[in-house]
Amino acid sequence: MTLHRFQHFIAGAFCDATETFESIDPSTEQPWAVMPAASADDVDRAVQAAHRALLAPEWADMTPTARGKLLVRLGDLVAEHANRLAELETRDTGKIIRETRAQIGYVADYYRYFGGLADKLQGAHLPVDKADMDVTLRREPIGVVAAIVPWNSQLFLSAVKLGPALAAGCTVVLKASEDGPAPLLEFARLIDMAGFPKGTVSVLTGFGEPCGRVLTSHSLVSRVAFTGGPATAKHIVRNTAENFAHTTLELGGKSPVIVFEDADLDSVSNAVVAGIFAASGQSCVAGSRLYVQRGAYGRLLDILQHKAERIVIGDPQDTRTEMGPLATRRQRDAIEAVLARSVEAGGTVVTGGRRPASQPRGFYFEPTIVSASGNAVPCVAEELFGPVLSVMPFEDEADALAQANDSRYGLASGLFTSNLSRAHRVIRRLRAGIVWVNTYRAVSPIVPFGGYGLSGLGREGGLESILDYTRTKSVWVRTSDAPIPDPFVMR
Repeated sequence: MTLHRFQHFIAGAFCDATETFESIDPSTEQPWAVMPAASADDVDRAVQAAHRALLAPEWADMTPTARGKLLVRLGDLVAEHANRLAELETRDTGKIIRETRAQIGYVADYYRYFGGLADKLQGAHLPVDKADMDVTLRREPIGVVAAIVPWNSQLFLSAVKLGPALAAGCTVVLKASEDGPAPLLEFARLIDMAGFPKGTVSVLTGFGEPCGRVLTSHSLVSRVAFTGGPATAKHIVRNTAENFAHTTLELGGKSPVIVFEDADLDSVSNAVVAGIFAASGQSCVAGSRLYVQRGAYGRLLDILQHKAERIVIGDPQDTRTEMGPLATRRQRDAIEAVLARSVEAGGTVVTGGRRPASQPRGFYFEPTIVSASGNAVPCVAEELFGPVLSVMPFEDEADALAQANDSRYGLASGLFTSNLSRAHRVIRRLRAGIVWVNTYRAVSPIVPFGGYGLSGLGREGGLESILDYTRTKSVWVRTSDAPIPDPFVMR
């Protein structure tokens, strides 16, 4: 079989890398494409090109309105090519085609949203305490941005970085994950088609060493926007000691879902399934910890078991499939190991916990529900990034909050109740950057997201995210014609 070959997009041109690696189709466990692996020189060329583009008049002198039109054009191109991008993402990561098509179609709106923000970025006039001074505050692009995304939801996670960065006037080197980079390397064609000046955006892929290290420590990089795991984030923070780059980190979580007895359990069950079994649980906001008030515990567990056992597992390119494979063998092996430790710690597998007999090839894993005694059980405490739901009972509101907040993570959370007063009390006390009430896994370009604790630093999306890609410049203009007073005394 002839393997597809992909190239880096650096300084406005597609180019081969000295080193390559094979990408594996998760549904077949077979190589299907050859990917470029960026060297230190490749990274340097991309950053140098971004720095030149940042200062070149084609980009530096472009009006914010014109930048916005380019972003809107990019959004239109994403929508136009959504099927091709979706097919590549499904092939390279195993995410079902139903999900990739819908998500990539919506990603277009993110570029349109940030395009609309490009000429809404304003400075300020400061009423200083000196009558002979006129002082203004300008907002200017922070510089070259290193944007690093994981393989899951990569076009979405790129949009919430590229969109505000380009709207603010920055230039970007986008690093795709070495696991499933195909859709982003293809997306680079749309950057070119949209008409961005050469070097404004480069797209490459490669491994942490040397690609990730060189990119995040490069002296010309002023901003790092990273989505991934805490272990890699720690390396990035150390790397930025070399360049003092401003850094935001979105690091996933162990999101709790709290269900009170008065909730509509049929509706709850659909939201829980969406939160943990959609995308095979490979989502930053996966609702992997379910806390159910004791009076509803048995009933909801039965409903969820029934639904989980009827999920259609199969070829991710088949529109009838509801759950595809995990993205890598490494991920499946890790989940099996954590589940084994969880059973030893007292957890009970209610359903699933195995590789499905119907799929002898591919990195498939059954939708799994574990009844756990508490947060110390490994599958409750550790992020598995897979289709494993841990279910625990609680007694009252205080008990639910104590258990839900007992985590090093704090990205998302869910709350189900018909009691409005209770909902508002719990919202205030949940330590999470997102709280979904009587729903789960909803997103919008208008709404920022980010977490507490090991879930990271900063926020992405929404109106204010563009500010994170700017720095302020204070401008003092003396308006008096009188001689400057005593030069040895600070004004």
